[in-house]
This record gives sequence, C-alpha cells and structure tokens, in this order.
Amino acid sequence: MKLYTKPGACSLADHIALQWSGLPFEVQVVDAATMKSPEYLKLNPAGAVPVLVDGDWVLTQNAAILHYIAEKAPDAALDGGRDARQRAEVNRWLSLANADIHPAFHPIFGSTRYLEDAAMIARTQEHARQRLRGLYERVDAQLAGNAWIAGGQRSIADAYIYVTARWARATGVNLDGLDALQRFEQKMVQDAGVQAALRTEGLA
Repeated sequence: MKLYTKPGACSLADHIALQWSGLPFEVQVVDAATMKSPEYLKLNPAGAVPVLVDGDWVLTQNAAILHYIAEKAPDAALDGGRDARQRAEVNRWLSLANADIHPAFHPIFGSTRYLEDAAMIARTQEHARQRLRGLYERVDAQLAGNAWIAGGQRSIADAYIYVTARWARATGVNLDGLDALQRFEQKMVQDAGVQAALRTEGLA
C-alpha cells in the first residue's frame, strides 16, 4: 500500500493508523502544487489528501481509508475488534472527528475568504473557535474516564482526534483546562508509531 499525505493534514491520521497496523506500506509526502498536478488529479480529482493506493485500486476519503486500514489489520483491532458495541464506540468518535470537528475548522482554514470583509471573516473564525471549544470539551469529558477516546484500546478515532487537536493548538482554539485532552496529546506524542509518522512528514 502507498499513502499520499500532506504534512499535518488529516492524512496524518491515516499515516498513524498504518504505523499502528503493522502492515507494510510506503508514504509519498506531497505539497499543494503536487496535489493539483495532472498525475495526482488522476488519483483524486478533488486534488486533496489522503489517497491510498493498494495494488491497482485507489481509495480516497479519510474515514474510508481509516476503516480500510483497520479491516486489513484485524489483529490490531483499530476499529474496535469483534465486539459490536466497541466498534460502535469507535465509529461514534470517528464520526465526531470527521463530521463535526474537522468541518468546524473550515472558516479558520479560509473557507469564508469569499466574504471579502475582514471583520466578517474574523467573526466567522471566532465563532468557529467557540464551536470547537465546545466539541473539545466533549472529547475531554470522554477522555477523563477512558484510556483512549473509545475506551480501553487505541483506535483509528484516536489518530483523527489527535490530528485535529494539533490544528486547534496551531490556530488559537482555547483548550485551557482540558486536562484529559492534554494528557491524551502527550501520550500520543510519546507513541512510537506517532513519532515515526511525524518524523516522515517533517513534523517532529
């Protein structure tokens, strides 16, 4: 398998999951210009990461790739394993990361630039930070009583949550007082697989 990733983007979650999976893989780090090249657009017409190539098959979309990695490495139980409730818990928190937390960053990342009004754009970004604070309070409450976001074992949801927490700290989202989230981030940074992914993407 080959993962195309951009440093620090949501594809970092897939990179971490591959490290945890124990599967053989290679990584191609790309930049914004590469993602708009004709060759890359053949892999993903959206011109985005992640892209996973497995043989002659190409898969896009972060959540789909994370689940595929987990399915390919059942012994790692990154999707919650065989227990239906545990799998549902992983999906609950993966969905929060994918459908709630990630899109909430869009104004901060520039999706409201079209407004062409600096004050209005700033308001949309501040609203985004307030919404994100509420979402991370939910994450913190969950982590306060659990070793990992979905319970007692790490999962693909942890990888995604961690990546978004990196974005939050880089963009001024207030995470003060979220002690369980901070402990989680420290644990992730100390993880060998996370460290390997960060080094490869030039983020260590």
